Amino acid sequence: MRLLLLLLMPVAAFAQTETLELGGQLGSRPALLVLHASRIPEGEWQIAGEYIVLTTLQRRFLEGEASPQIRVTSLREGTSPILFGRSPTGELRGTWKGSTFRGTRYAPGGQERERFEFNEEFPSLEKYSANLHCDAGDGQYSSTLNLAVDTGKLRSIDWRSKLGASGHVCTIAGAEQQPMQGGLRFAAGQCVITLREIGEYLWLAAGNCTEQCGSQAYLEPMVIDRRGYCRIVRPENTR
Repeated sequence: MRLLLLLLMPVAAFAQTETLELGGQLGSRPALLVLHASRIPEGEWQIAGEYIVLTTLQRRFLEGEASPQIRVTSLREGTSPILFGRSPTGELRGTWKGSTFRGTRYAPGGQERERFEFNEEFPSLEKYSANLHCDAGDGQYSSTLNLAVDTGKLRSIDWRSKLGASGHVCTIAGAEQQPMQGGLRFAAGQCVITLREIGEYLWLAAGNCTEQCGSQAYLEPMVIDRRGYCRIVRPENTR
């Protein structure tokens, strides 16, 4: 659901936090923005989340507020999910119009750093074709992906990860494609995998995959460039 609609709906309609994913540009850099919005009794929206710059895998965490009427949004950013008591690294100030969030990123001292624009509507991948094989890892975590897509149709997927310390693994060997606007979605039981385009990069992420994983295993999101080179997104790599 778009944040614009969230801001206009009555308080009684909300029993839980809404999550939004937006793709766009932070200055000249492609980035993914993930926000969790919940309404407080005063009528404003409390927002928390993060953005990830896909070229460098830089991750910054966000928290702030959005006004209920004119949709003015201010989000403080930092290097830790807990921003209270820590020095901010910047601030995103902007407004929502339709599905678009645009504005300016400021330095801690208030100097303008760069413009940004994010949108909930991702490009269609109905013409996307690829035959990817890539290995990625960091420390004790390793991941292997084999993905074949022909003109937006899934041909095969085999995605595996292993956590060296415990030996626990995740294995997705086959999935069914589901309808999705602005990307591709594949399902293996309750496990849902999404592929989206952001600038010159693809974002591959999995959720609700406990049936395919050992108790200590998981599937980290992957950033894939046009050459098929994959990198995993981990907190210790994106500070």
